[in-house]
Amino acid sequence: MRKFVFMLVASGALLVPVTALADETPAPATVASQICSQEKTTMGTAAFKLLYGTNANKSNAHGKCVSKNAAGAEKDVANAAKTCKAERMADAAAFAVKYGTNPSKKNAFGKCVSALAKAAAHEEAAETSSAARSCKAELAADRAAFATKYGSARNAFGNCVSATEKGE
Repeated sequence: MRKFVFMLVASGALLVPVTALADETPAPATVASQICSQEKTTMGTAAFKLLYGTNANKSNAHGKCVSKNAAGAEKDVANAAKTCKAERMADAAAFAVKYGTNPSKKNAFGKCVSALAKAAAHEEAAETSSAARSCKAELAADRAAFATKYGSARNAFGNCVSATEKGE
Protein backbone atom coordinates (compact mmCIF):
# COMPACT_ATOMS: atom_id res chain seq x y z
CA MET A 1 0.00 0.00 0.00
CA ARG A 2 2.82 2.40 0.83
CA LYS A 3 4.49 1.63 -2.49
CA PHE A 4 1.27 2.44 -4.31
CA VAL A 5 0.91 5.80 -2.54
CA PHE A 6 4.59 6.58 -3.19
CA MET A 7 4.22 5.75 -6.89
CA LEU A 8 1.07 7.86 -7.12
CA VAL A 9 2.79 10.86 -5.54
CA ALA A 10 5.92 10.39 -7.68
CA SER A 11 3.92 10.18 -10.91
CA GLY A 12 1.96 13.29 -9.90
CA ALA A 13 5.20 15.15 -9.32
CA LEU A 14 6.34 14.23 -12.82
CA LEU A 15 3.11 15.45 -14.41
CA VAL A 16 3.47 18.99 -13.07
CA PRO A 17 6.54 19.90 -15.17
CA VAL A 18 5.04 18.24 -18.25
CA THR A 19 1.84 20.27 -17.97
CA ALA A 20 3.85 23.41 -17.33
CA LEU A 21 5.50 22.94 -20.73
CA ALA A 22 2.20 22.52 -22.56
CA ASP A 23 1.12 25.22 -24.98
CA GLU A 24 -1.22 27.55 -23.16
CA THR A 25 -3.82 29.56 -25.00
CA PRO A 26 -5.97 32.23 -23.41
CA ALA A 27 -9.42 31.21 -22.29
CA PRO A 28 -12.23 32.81 -24.32
CA ALA A 29 -13.74 34.19 -21.11
CA THR A 30 -10.45 35.96 -20.38
CA VAL A 31 -10.41 37.49 -23.85
CA ALA A 32 -14.05 38.56 -23.49
CA SER A 33 -13.29 40.14 -20.13
CA GLN A 34 -10.35 42.02 -21.66
CA ILE A 35 -12.63 43.33 -24.41
CA CYS A 36 -15.10 44.57 -21.80
CA SER A 37 -12.43 46.17 -19.62
CA GLN A 38 -11.08 48.03 -22.61
CA GLU A 39 -14.55 49.14 -23.70
CA LYS A 40 -15.34 50.41 -20.22
CA THR A 41 -12.10 52.38 -20.11
CA THR A 42 -12.54 53.82 -23.58
CA MET A 43 -16.20 54.77 -23.48
CA GLY A 44 -16.54 55.56 -19.79
CA THR A 45 -18.51 53.87 -17.05
CA ALA A 46 -21.80 55.67 -17.71
CA ALA A 47 -21.91 54.81 -21.41
CA PHE A 48 -20.74 51.27 -20.66
CA LYS A 49 -23.60 50.73 -18.21
CA LEU A 50 -26.03 52.35 -20.62
CA LEU A 51 -24.91 50.01 -23.40
CA TYR A 52 -24.90 46.73 -21.49
CA GLY A 53 -27.52 47.48 -18.89
CA THR A 54 -27.28 46.53 -15.28
CA ASN A 55 -29.18 44.51 -12.76
CA ALA A 56 -31.35 45.97 -10.00
CA ASN A 57 -28.38 47.16 -7.93
CA LYS A 58 -26.64 48.74 -10.98
CA SER A 59 -23.62 46.45 -10.90
CA ASN A 60 -23.69 43.81 -13.63
CA ALA A 61 -22.78 45.59 -16.86
CA HIS A 62 -19.37 43.89 -17.00
CA GLY A 63 -20.91 40.44 -16.63
CA LYS A 64 -23.45 41.13 -19.36
CA CYS A 65 -20.68 42.44 -21.60
CA VAL A 66 -18.60 39.29 -21.05
CA SER A 67 -21.62 37.12 -21.85
CA LYS A 68 -22.27 39.08 -25.05
CA ASN A 69 -18.63 38.86 -26.19
CA ALA A 70 -17.93 35.24 -25.17
CA ALA A 71 -18.87 33.67 -28.51
CA GLY A 72 -16.82 36.20 -30.45
CA ALA A 73 -13.86 35.69 -28.13
CA GLU A 74 -14.09 31.94 -28.63
CA LYS A 75 -13.91 32.48 -32.39
CA ASP A 76 -10.99 34.88 -31.95
CA VAL A 77 -9.02 32.29 -29.97
CA ALA A 78 -9.82 29.53 -32.48
CA ASN A 79 -8.81 31.73 -35.43
CA ALA A 80 -5.63 32.78 -33.65
CA ALA A 81 -4.76 29.14 -32.97
CA LYS A 82 -5.25 28.25 -36.65
CA THR A 83 -3.08 31.17 -37.73
CA CYS A 84 -0.36 30.26 -35.25
CA LYS A 85 -0.37 26.61 -36.30
CA ALA A 86 0.06 27.63 -39.92
CA GLU A 87 2.88 30.01 -39.03
CA ARG A 88 4.58 27.35 -36.92
CA MET A 89 4.28 24.79 -39.73
CA ALA A 90 5.84 27.23 -42.20
CA ASP A 91 9.02 27.77 -40.15
CA ALA A 92 9.19 26.26 -36.66
CA ALA A 93 12.59 27.75 -35.78
CA ALA A 94 11.60 31.30 -36.73
CA PHE A 95 8.28 30.82 -34.94
CA ALA A 96 10.06 29.79 -31.71
CA VAL A 97 12.40 32.77 -31.93
CA LYS A 98 9.58 35.22 -32.65
CA TYR A 99 7.17 34.10 -29.93
CA GLY A 100 9.12 31.97 -27.44
CA THR A 101 10.40 33.78 -24.37
CA ASN A 102 11.63 31.07 -22.02
CA PRO A 103 15.03 29.40 -22.64
CA SER A 104 13.56 26.32 -24.32
CA LYS A 105 11.10 28.40 -26.42
CA LYS A 106 8.33 25.97 -25.39
CA ASN A 107 5.78 28.71 -24.76
CA ALA A 108 5.84 30.09 -28.31
CA PHE A 109 2.44 28.73 -29.39
CA GLY A 110 0.63 30.11 -26.34
CA LYS A 111 2.31 33.49 -26.74
CA CYS A 112 1.35 33.60 -30.42
CA VAL A 113 -2.29 32.73 -29.79
CA SER A 114 -2.46 35.18 -26.90
CA ALA A 115 -0.99 38.01 -28.97
CA LEU A 116 -3.32 37.43 -31.93
CA ALA A 117 -6.42 36.99 -29.74
CA LYS A 118 -5.60 40.19 -27.83
CA ALA A 119 -5.16 42.08 -31.10
CA ALA A 120 -8.56 40.88 -32.30
CA ALA A 121 -10.10 41.80 -28.94
CA HIS A 122 -8.53 45.25 -29.10
CA GLU A 123 -10.01 45.80 -32.57
CA GLU A 124 -13.50 44.69 -31.47
CA ALA A 125 -13.40 46.88 -28.38
CA ALA A 126 -12.29 49.87 -30.45
CA GLU A 127 -15.19 49.37 -32.88
CA THR A 128 -17.75 49.16 -30.08
CA SER A 129 -16.27 52.14 -28.26
CA SER A 130 -16.32 54.23 -31.42
CA ALA A 131 -19.95 53.29 -32.06
CA ALA A 132 -20.85 54.12 -28.45
CA ARG A 133 -19.22 57.55 -28.71
CA SER A 134 -21.17 58.21 -31.89
CA CYS A 135 -24.43 57.16 -30.26
CA LYS A 136 -23.71 59.21 -27.15
CA ALA A 137 -23.22 62.28 -29.33
CA GLU A 138 -26.39 61.51 -31.29
CA LEU A 139 -28.35 61.12 -28.04
CA ALA A 140 -27.00 64.39 -26.66
CA ALA A 141 -27.79 66.26 -29.88
CA ASP A 142 -31.48 65.34 -30.06
CA ARG A 143 -33.12 63.00 -27.57
CA ALA A 144 -36.47 63.00 -29.38
CA ALA A 145 -34.96 62.05 -32.74
CA PHE A 146 -32.84 59.40 -31.00
CA ALA A 147 -35.95 57.90 -29.37
CA THR A 148 -37.81 57.93 -32.67
CA LYS A 149 -34.97 56.21 -34.49
CA TYR A 150 -33.91 53.63 -31.85
CA GLY A 151 -36.90 53.43 -29.51
CA SER A 152 -37.39 54.70 -26.01
CA ALA A 153 -36.92 51.41 -24.18
CA ARG A 154 -33.93 50.65 -21.97
CA ASN A 155 -32.13 49.01 -24.86
CA ALA A 156 -32.32 52.03 -27.20
CA PHE A 157 -28.66 52.92 -26.68
CA GLY A 158 -27.66 49.30 -27.34
CA ASN A 159 -29.79 49.32 -30.51
CA CYS A 160 -27.96 52.42 -31.66
CA VAL A 161 -24.52 50.92 -30.97
CA SER A 162 -25.45 47.69 -32.72
CA ALA A 163 -26.78 49.52 -35.78
CA THR A 164 -23.74 51.80 -35.89
CA GLU A 165 -21.34 48.86 -35.69
CA LYS A 166 -23.13 47.13 -38.55
CA GLY A 167 -22.96 50.32 -40.59
CA GLU A 168 -26.71 50.85 -40.84
